[in-house]
Amino acid sequence: MAIAAWKRFEKTPGWQRKKRFLKRLTGKELRLKIDFNVPTIKDGGWWFTPEQLNSQSIVYSLGVGDEINFDLSIIKKYGVEVFAFDPTPSSVDMLDSSKLPDKFHFKPWAITAKDGSLKFYPRLKKDGTKSDVMFTMIPEKETIDDAIEVPAFSLSSIAAKLEHDHIDLLKMDIEGAEYEVLEGLLESPVLPVQLLVEFHHRFVENGLERTYEIISRLREKGYRIIAISEIGREISFLRQ
Repeated sequence: MAIAAWKRFEKTPGWQRKKRFLKRLTGKELRLKIDFNVPTIKDGGWWFTPEQLNSQSIVYSLGVGDEINFDLSIIKKYGVEVFAFDPTPSSVDMLDSSKLPDKFHFKPWAITAKDGSLKFYPRLKKDGTKSDVMFTMIPEKETIDDAIEVPAFSLSSIAAKLEHDHIDLLKMDIEGAEYEVLEGLLESPVLPVQLLVEFHHRFVENGLERTYEIISRLREKGYRIIAISEIGREISFLRQ
């Protein structure tokens, strides 16, 4: 009971903000501020602005994992079309056995900077066991023999395949692969209006520096921070 209560407490916004503050003090977490204020809401674990989301909006959801609460909620509330991408076997199996709305479209593809194929490795959990749900492009000695190879496409290729000339919102939770994907996005002719990214700098070499660098380049493309999550790793951008 005590362990369960502590785990619930750990997830409260107040505790998450305190953890973020302490990690910033020790140089382990991002020091960022909101660039300008627009009306934002939190839904399905993500902050975004609902302004201009409607039945004509196209949403890309990169990284399904083991739940699609965000995707289903914005379909229900705003009537958007969601295109979800995740090549991991557990996500494919989950969605194959789920009853999904007509406006939810799934492709078992990885998103990367250029077309080809990628090797994904199971994420090691805190107890040292291999995750059945979380996969990453970053191998570890315990997982190097467990790679799966998956089809991969750039964002511009996917937009062309799906005949999309705009993306209203793109959500990205792809376990450390976001840096390569954002590199490709910066060169794409189709730039999303809203960009929601979870940065996994704690998993990659020189992670904080890479995160600051890619955010700087996003700003050069007109993206501005409109929300920062309680833990400080999920950053929401709006393109001006």
